[in-house]
Amino acid sequence: MTSPDAPQFVLPLVVRIEKDAPPARTDALETAARAVLTLLSDERAGAGTGPGGEDGEWARAVRDWEDSRIRKVVRRARGAEWRKASALPGIAVTGERAEVRVFPPVPLDGWPKELVKLQVSGTDLDEPEPPAEPDPALPVLWMNPKLEMSAGKAMAQAGHGAQLAWWGLDDAARAAWRAAGFALAVRTADPARWPELLASGLPVVRDAGFTEIAPGPTVVAEGGERYCPLPRLRRV
Repeated sequence: MTSPDAPQFVLPLVVRIEKDAPPARTDALETAARAVLTLLSDERAGAGTGPGGEDGEWARAVRDWEDSRIRKVVRRARGAEWRKASALPGIAVTGERAEVRVFPPVPLDGWPKELVKLQVSGTDLDEPEPPAEPDPALPVLWMNPKLEMSAGKAMAQAGHGAQLAWWGLDDAARAAWRAAGFALAVRTADPARWPELLASGLPVVRDAGFTEIAPGPTVVAEGGERYCPLPRLRRV
């Protein structure tokens, strides 16, 4: 871990929210989680992945970011704002209707001008229908049922959960999950099951409390039968 005085980095994510076609909340959360995984697995973010064995072009920024707090900030864009953001180096990931673009980490006070003007607020999204029960084959990022978060904040937390799951896998499991398109589900945990999830030894995201919520647990990452072979709890 780097010194607390070292420069702080943040991972920017931008979600496309057009006035007439906003994505559903769960779709946006799942797409954000997959966007984080897609960046982490990209050759540009890896060490020794270049054609001559050199580090990828984003590797230093990712390393500096991971050595500190893995902060993520979600901003929203539409129309011309989205087109300008899409012109920057990054990766676009789509869901059912959601579109999220993830960018290599930047200094906390050094956002590109095309992104710094984008709004953090206004990412409240509806859920037209209750999400279906998650497929047992899929890993699930269980959200804390006691918290109320904006969609943007929840997207960042889902990204944290996906990253902790990624860190818990070996190279073979990572490759298999990547080949499956990082299939996953994000759901709100049953309040009665939440204490069991927290005590299970599964990866737990503990938010530092910088925005919206007090410090504490936000997400538990549980593995699936087929993808992302983290431990699983018996589901009753």
